[in-house]
Amino acid sequence: MLLQLFWTYLKVGTFTLGGGYAMLPLIQREVVDYRRWIDETEFLNMIALAQAAPGIIAVNSAIFIGYQVGMRHVPASWQGGWRERVYPYLAVSAAVFGAVLPSFVIILAIAMVFSSYSSLPAVEAVMKGVRPAVVALIAAPLLRMAMKANNPKPFKDGGVWLLGWSLAAALLIWLARVSPVYIIIATIVLALAATWLGERRHSKR
Repeated sequence: MLLQLFWTYLKVGTFTLGGGYAMLPLIQREVVDYRRWIDETEFLNMIALAQAAPGIIAVNSAIFIGYQVGMRHVPASWQGGWRERVYPYLAVSAAVFGAVLPSFVIILAIAMVFSSYSSLPAVEAVMKGVRPAVVALIAAPLLRMAMKANNPKPFKDGGVWLLGWSLAAALLIWLARVSPVYIIIATIVLALAATWLGERRHSKR
């Protein structure tokens, strides 16, 4: 299992252009669709936590998934005693090391030669060609998660408000240059208020 976690995140880190959100479709395909280590609901919750927590989303997701897998798939020979308690942290280490190793090696290699070759027409053409692919890799999982995270009845139970706030947040960040930090804080406050009001209405019925 430790080797599977390392190999899974090694593949994700090696073949993802752009990192961050561009990793999400590959991570989802590996850990949800193929490995079935977590389900889609857990994956969406993990993305929300990874965004809210400080740090890189790829590393945060590796920590979350590694810990969950380590807790659920302890080998029989490790069960009982201190080794069972240590195993989830070994799983986290394997996932995180697999996620960061390709970036470290590739960026180090590029940094050593990029200044000498960055002005070459072929290199500039490659950089221009990669940019649209990175945008698509980021947009695709965001749209897919938005469709699955939204209420199946979009005009009931607050679905319209969720969509409206998503669009408003995007416009505030894009046009008004509002810091995402304030958007996250406002979203948390609104979500807590909506949950409290919903529970209060439900208790009165």
